[in-house]
Amino acid sequence: MGDIFKLIADVGFPIAAAGAAGYFVFLTIKFILEGVTGGVRGMSNIIKALDRRVAAMNHDVIRIDTKVSHALGIPPDLDRIARAEQSDARRD
Repeated sequence: MGDIFKLIADVGFPIAAAGAAGYFVFLTIKFILEGVTGGVRGMSNIIKALDRRVAAMNHDVIRIDTKVSHALGIPPDLDRIARAEQSDARRD
């Protein structure tokens, strides 16, 4: 407690109060940003999972399209299949 009074005596009350207010603002912003970064990480994981699901669905749609084209005797769209194989990471 004596250190606080010594600081006030050395620099003056307005400067000591501004330092205390700055520290309070720092703690408040730190608390808010911790909550925000947790939310952003959660959303990032959700987006990655959705991206994997979209890639799997795209692969399945192309596979079904190829099977239907073969069953109906229509030549499959080879350009579409080639584009999908270049962007597909699974290669199954």
